[in-house]
Amino acid sequence: MANTFLDSITKRRSIYHIGKNVSLSEAQISELIQTAVEQSPSSFNSQSSRAVILFGQASADFWEIVRETLRKMVPEAAFEATSNKISSFAAGLGTVLFFEDQDIIKNLQEQFALYADNFPVWSEHSTGIAQFAVWSALANENIGASLQHYNPIIDAEVQSRFGIPDSWKLRAQMPFGSIESPAGDKNYMQREDRFKIIK
Repeated sequence: MANTFLDSITKRRSIYHIGKNVSLSEAQISELIQTAVEQSPSSFNSQSSRAVILFGQASADFWEIVRETLRKMVPEAAFEATSNKISSFAAGLGTVLFFEDQDIIKNLQEQFALYADNFPVWSEHSTGIAQFAVWSALANENIGASLQHYNPIIDAEVQSRFGIPDSWKLRAQMPFGSIESPAGDKNYMQREDRFKIIK
């Protein structure tokens, strides 16, 4: 069965060896990311997902924030490996920071009290879908990416450095760039362990 959507999402892999050799312009990449987030569904059409797209020095500055934050937390003997990992993310063309706007969630909780406990959960669904959509859209243009989670230890400095509104909660970071080395083989669980088909 041919399915171009499944073919597209199958290309999405965690790519850790990235570079700056991307044929698309920054404007084209920004448009791709914005469209992917806009077209991602959200509960009650809340559109709570936010994205900050960093290129050039801004992306490098972000990863220095991560590095220096971790320097205070990681034992000195282990820090070189940690620093090298951060450098691999900084080597890419840019980084997408994914946020969820907590003001949107609070407003929905007030409007629909019956579902108040669910809106934070549904917000996590929204950001996950947006992250997957951006990741897949980048992969479809042969741009490698991976998903990282250095929040919340970097949140305050990131908000200060990039002028992020207080209501935006950082949920994930996605370094992206040219694919300098492909992903390795991926193993899958047996389908009978993951799925049930009931008639």
